[in-house]
Amino acid sequence: MRLSSVLLKRLQIQRRIIAAVNVNGTRSFTTTEGHRPTIVHKRSLDILHDPWFNKGTAFSMTERDRLDLRGLLPPNVMNSEQQIERFMADLKRLQLSARDGPSDPNNLAKWRILNRLHDRNETMYYKVLIDNIEEYAPVVYTPTVGLVCQNYSGLFRRPRGMYFSAEDRGEMMSMVYNWPADQVDMIVVTDGSRILGLGDLGVQGIGIAIGKLDLYVAAAGINPQRVLPVMIDVGTNNEKLLKDPLYLGLQEHRLDGEEYLAVIDEFMEAVFTRWPNVIVQFEDFQTKWAFKLLQRYRNDYRMFNDDVQEEFVYGFGPKIDTFLHKFSCFNAYVGPSYYFLLAVALLLCSFKLSKIPFNDFHRIH
Repeated sequence: MRLSSVLLKRLQIQRRIIAAVNVNGTRSFTTTEGHRPTIVHKRSLDILHDPWFNKGTAFSMTERDRLDLRGLLPPNVMNSEQQIERFMADLKRLQLSARDGPSDPNNLAKWRILNRLHDRNETMYYKVLIDNIEEYAPVVYTPTVGLVCQNYSGLFRRPRGMYFSAEDRGEMMSMVYNWPADQVDMIVVTDGSRILGLGDLGVQGIGIAIGKLDLYVAAAGINPQRVLPVMIDVGTNNEKLLKDPLYLGLQEHRLDGEEYLAVIDEFMEAVFTRWPNVIVQFEDFQTKWAFKLLQRYRNDYRMFNDDVQEEFVYGFGPKIDTFLHKFSCFNAYVGPSYYFLLAVALLLCSFKLSKIPFNDFHRIH
């Protein structure tokens, strides 16, 4: 039986596609290594969530632009050899930790199991978290998240959230449209400069934003499809990370001054252009920028700084009387990185200047 010309043409096209996919047993998007390119109709997160086509951090910048992946992956491009090296280093580190560590490896192992579940089935992941919040909150957030952030380059398997870097200046307005959700209610953003008490962890600090939003979903009932963890990578001053060939972020010293502000300004304009009703939470920014950025944006955008405002409410509220007696003369030393104490000091200054009696403090809302 003779095949129709239309069917024959379809078979020829399928044969070419299959041949392109199976050249040397690989699936490639480029011809840089002599392979024929694969025709891909997927874009953005659909590619990253497809085990057939996802190359993770091995996507070149050209591929990221062409496939709408820019901002969905850490900025450092790695080849397949580096990816394998990172995986093996992580495996060896886990083996050593399991042998020598008393408790942290157990929580880290739990985090990995939960993270894999999150990759496969988000509904089940949050169901497990909600039903076992007391047990797993310390796993998805503090204290385990600190260990996760310290080792994030090794733990990284599948991207979650968005990455904006200093190299994306001028591109952020288009990058925000690479995120598939048309409605985002909550963004937690960090620049990785002061992660918990661990200091500058650079791009690895995104773990703190992911963990915080997991708690918001599980404990506050926010729709998980409407949250977005964000990392703004402006470099790092952590010398260990600058020398680490497996580090996923920009290996250059942090931007400062007007250059730094320009990156944050562009980010804020971009996200509020696409999602005008979103709330942006600034998380774990170093002290000198935490207050400055809060003052810079608080009157124009729906935003707050977790470390300055939220922790102040939780920490100061139950201890009003103690603070009133202790600081009535307002002689206090405030360390350079203690957001809470600095917030208290600023509030007491404002009361002192306004001449409101301390006894009336509790009546003010």
